[in-house]
Amino acid sequence: MSMFLDADEVRDLTNRIQRQAQAKMLRSLGITFKVRADGSALVLRSHVEKELGGGPPAAARAREFTPNWGAANA
Repeated sequence: MSMFLDADEVRDLTNRIQRQAQAKMLRSLGITFKVRADGSALVLRSHVEKELGGGPPAAARAREFTPNWGAANA
């Protein structure tokens, strides 16, 4: 999975086709982005997930970083 949204994902997120309209919608959603030289929006996937509540559920994230202390004592 890429660090940035691809063109289709930006289009799906904004429900807009034209780049200027996409930028306006991203601003209204509070999504920070940069504009590439070709005029397309460069949007960090992690920022969208943070702002819109995406990503793995909190319980799954907690399991990823919880050490198995029982295994350490065995």
